[in-house]
Amino acid sequence: MLPLFLLFILSACSQSDDIGQQLLSPEQVTLGFFNAIYVERDVEKAQRFVAPDLKEIIDHYHIASQVQRHVLGLSMSQVTIAIDEIDIDFFRKFTDDVTVVVKMEGLKGGKKWVDNRTIRLHKKGNTWIIVDFLPEKGRIEG
Repeated sequence: MLPLFLLFILSACSQSDDIGQQLLSPEQVTLGFFNAIYVERDVEKAQRFVAPDLKEIIDHYHIASQVQRHVLGLSMSQVTIAIDEIDIDFFRKFTDDVTVVVKMEGLKGGKKWVDNRTIRLHKKGNTWIIVDFLPEKGRIEG
């Protein structure tokens, strides 16, 4: 009986881990991606948060500094990241597409810099993934 009970407990734990990974909010996915690129500088980790076509592009550049420069158009160091704006809230359960604005503060060329990046996410099943980096309308210099 004891082995059967332990097997049940282990399978329940592994299922909850899978569900926990799938239920990330758009904000968590966004922060996870930007944290991987700007803070941890881990391209493989960042690829978990993006659609397959963006994975290929990110993989092409291999290193985080190149992804910053060529994919996001903004090389920075000592970055802090926060969600500035999200276009959904109450109706989150009924939509499959959202845009999120990320505010980044850090150093660009050794000088203090504040900038925003807007991304679009799509919900596939219970998982949110980044599908596009939208062109920026303007920059905020700090």
